[in-house]
Amino acid sequence: MATTRFKIEKFDRVTNFNLWQVRMMAILVQTGLKKEVSMKKTSSVLWKRLETLYATKALANRLVLKQHLFTFRMNEGELLTNHIS
Repeated sequence: MATTRFKIEKFDRVTNFNLWQVRMMAILVQTGLKKEVSMKKTSSVLWKRLETLYATKALANRLVLKQHLFTFRMNEGELLTNHIS
């Protein structure tokens, strides 16, 4: 699988924002992520969606997730509805 890298500086409030914005949108369009970015309401939701699409699904990651699952406990006195949401 080929990896494409784009060299673009972080927005540092010194560079022209409009130019930076155009460059970022061009990269999002080229990678097919513009739709994902425009559909999400918050950066947190967007970050989680990108993780599900592109995060490595290696054995080590799955083992860590299983460990979290098996050690997940409900606090005493906590309502079940609060726990599962």
